[in-house]
Amino acid sequence: MNDQKKETPTIEKMARNLVNFAIDRADLKELISALPRENDLNLATIEYELGILKILSVGWGISFFMAATDKNKKPLTESFWEMVQEISENISSLTQTTTKTKIDYFKILKERLDIYVDGMKKNNGQQENPASVMGPVFAKICKKSDNAMAILIGTKMFTLTLGAVKEYINAVAMYDPKLN
Repeated sequence: MNDQKKETPTIEKMARNLVNFAIDRADLKELISALPRENDLNLATIEYELGILKILSVGWGISFFMAATDKNKKPLTESFWEMVQEISENISSLTQTTTKTKIDYFKILKERLDIYVDGMKKNNGQQENPASVMGPVFAKICKKSDNAMAILIGTKMFTLTLGAVKEYINAVAMYDPKLN
């Protein structure tokens, strides 16, 4: 069997790749386009909240799929969130310029994170699969708590994002000369 050589990006490059994936909206648009035409969902809200859920899910994926003992986990996590914060500042600034409405997008991300974490805490281990908690919490955030489509699309975004992060982490071997 041939040994496949893994890509060895720096922590910064890996964080950048993960951030680029987190803010890419192609899969998000695909999920929305798969919804039945006849629905009572506010698609603007669904799209906005899916974008937030995807960013948060990438961050969770890093934490979940990297071993606690991995010396690169903390620097990667920090680099990822620093880049997300920078992009959030740009989004906030652009929003203020174009709509004259002041927002703090990073604060919004933190608020949503708190809501999802609270949902996991309230679960008390009743559901072993976190996706079965995230979908309903997503639907609640979208003000469609009992809507099966909203629950499903949130569950799907969370699951697909975690799967992609796991695949990426498993496909690369990180190298940062400052750590080695």
